[in-house]
Amino acid sequence: MMDYLRDPAEIYRRSFEIVRAETDLAALPDDIARIALRVVHASGMPEIVSHLRWTDGVASAARRALDGGAPIISDSAMATSGIQRAALPAGNRLLCMLDMPNVAELALQHDTTRSAAQVELWKPFLLGSVVVIGTAPTALFRLLEILDAEPERCPAAIFGFPVGFVGAAESKEALAAGTHGVPYLALSGRLGGSAMAAAAVNAVLDRPAA
Repeated sequence: MMDYLRDPAEIYRRSFEIVRAETDLAALPDDIARIALRVVHASGMPEIVSHLRWTDGVASAARRALDGGAPIISDSAMATSGIQRAALPAGNRLLCMLDMPNVAELALQHDTTRSAAQVELWKPFLLGSVVVIGTAPTALFRLLEILDAEPERCPAAIFGFPVGFVGAAESKEALAAGTHGVPYLALSGRLGGSAMAAAAVNAVLDRPAA
């Protein structure tokens, strides 16, 4: 048999021991440092910390919302699958509407992607929610358009991790520049993905209740 570590608890312990040893968290506040550790663990890239952007209080805002029963809304079933359900403090709903039967038709009507079209279906659930964008820049762009037009729908927090070469960096720049006032955490540039988005939420779930 090949010689490799098999014990899951020891793998977990050693993984985070290495992450802490190789990641420079000195410039980060404690709540963001906890998120950074999870994101580095999910990505395998300690250098990714320099790409994190956030507003003060985003972790606390997200945790308060979740403690109060707010849903988590995501553009990606991969992101919702990665969120630790056992840690959800109030049986919170995990919503992804990409595969709803009417999304393809909505995309045709609005001449956009299915990822952006599903955001129309988020509207009744947005107020006070935690929004997690793990894949699609168009979903984040559409969310920001909705918040500009209908600020009464503002979520409690936005985690912006869209990934790719077209629109990912720009959508996160728009998130940071927006006037919606929603606390956010994002990964600047082309980097992102559902695994890192879920990891950020799991770090918030690890926090004590506010």
